[in-house]
Amino acid sequence: MHAYNGAAASPMPTPLLRLDGIRKTYGLGTAVAVEVLHGVSFRLAPGEFTALIGPSGSGKSTLLNVIGLLEPASSGTIAYAGQPIDYTDEATLTRERAKRLGFVFQFHHLLPAFTALENVLMPHLIGGGSFRDEARARAVALLEAVGLSRAIDKKPNELSGGMQQRVAIARALFHRPALVLADEPTGNLDTHTSDEVFALLRRFNREHGTAFLIVTHDPRLARRCDRIIELVDGQIARDVANTPDA
Repeated sequence: MHAYNGAAASPMPTPLLRLDGIRKTYGLGTAVAVEVLHGVSFRLAPGEFTALIGPSGSGKSTLLNVIGLLEPASSGTIAYAGQPIDYTDEATLTRERAKRLGFVFQFHHLLPAFTALENVLMPHLIGGGSFRDEARARAVALLEAVGLSRAIDKKPNELSGGMQQRVAIARALFHRPALVLADEPTGNLDTHTSDEVFALLRRFNREHGTAFLIVTHDPRLARRCDRIIELVDGQIARDVANTPDA
């Protein structure tokens, strides 16, 4: 394991994600203002598989929300594929989220009244897409890829926790995002199921070149990533390249 500086023998490609001096303050301008992120800067290359670790309260989820364009930074800049993000343009934010990003959370947030297939298609349908044969076929193929070919028509309450998380992963990958942000995706699962879900994320990374930024408290899982960024008190304390454990 060694310090990560992004150096390479050939010219660096345009980063998939670039953060420069990201600060996030809640209650800005009030007597109770609290700054959670203190000038965070780093780059992610296309296809990187990175763990974001750190103690509770270090700002990991806040940072993921800022990267995911779910809430604005108080200052600093964020760019995707060299294109700076304008937080004041909600239409652009919505388009960028749909175009570039997938999300997987600790709690899968599946809609209980809908089947696994319908849950995978839900972001597509909410975004104005239709239940066309092409979209349905892609959703079915993703569910098959995550090992749920026999659960397509089952509702969440008929699935185990690990199966529900697999549905959430298929949903996150439906639009073929360049980057998946995963906030404790295995935190609600037992060790065996956690390992299976993590291996699934790794497989999609290797087979499709999808980049992942994964918040985890599990050092075993972090050691299976190519890079580890540690956040402490809202600042990057460590950023190292890693030789993944098997």
